[in-house]
Amino acid sequence: MSEPASPTDNTDEIVDAVPERREPMFNLPGIVIAIVGACVAIHLSRVYILSPDQDFALLVRTAFIPVRYSGQYALEIWAFTSPLTYAFLHGGFAHLIINMVWLAAFGSPLANRLGNIRFSAFFAVTTLAAVALHYVLHSNDAAPLVGASGAISGMMGAAARFSFQVDRSQGKPAFAGAPLPIRDVFRSRTALTFLGVWMVINLVTGLVGLTPGDDSQIAWEAHIGGFLAGFLGIRFFDRRREFA
Repeated sequence: MSEPASPTDNTDEIVDAVPERREPMFNLPGIVIAIVGACVAIHLSRVYILSPDQDFALLVRTAFIPVRYSGQYALEIWAFTSPLTYAFLHGGFAHLIINMVWLAAFGSPLANRLGNIRFSAFFAVTTLAAVALHYVLHSNDAAPLVGASGAISGMMGAAARFSFQVDRSQGKPAFAGAPLPIRDVFRSRTALTFLGVWMVINLVTGLVGLTPGDDSQIAWEAHIGGFLAGFLGIRFFDRRREFA
């Protein structure tokens, strides 16, 4: 007759049966939550609190309007702040939601990697780079430029440099390891596929807008400016300083 198993004989089975702790799907860093919160609060205020005249006044002071810098007008104080503040305005709920989803997806791993201060600097620099290229190509345009798409495109540029490498110590996708040298990015099938999809999305949205029937123009030139700044400049912001 076999002896009864002791309570310790099944320890391994018990341990194996304990569910492994998983990271939450949406684990947004504080700086990303702050930017999303600011964008949402500003848009809701414009739609539900401000009068049309007040909203127009806000747009004049905080959106980026290229012709303002043509020399035809006196530069007031907001001419020096609008190249940054335009990123917190959005043209409609579709524009806002799409940008916030992309910001959460690409901004969260980058913020975790860079930290709050470096991520804030990255956001500011790519925002300025986006508006700079837009201005070069549309210096006499009176249409206001709004939206965080330029900075988000910069985050996508950074993502291409990391080529979606996996942090195996955490077992989850992340911006892991050192940023790839540019020549290696163009040897990576993952990076090239991502770049191709990004270019197609920009082409389509530039031609037809965010949604069918939407007459608002998408500043794809600003997207390229932000993307290039993130793609080429991510090493200057990377606090890990990892080199292959």
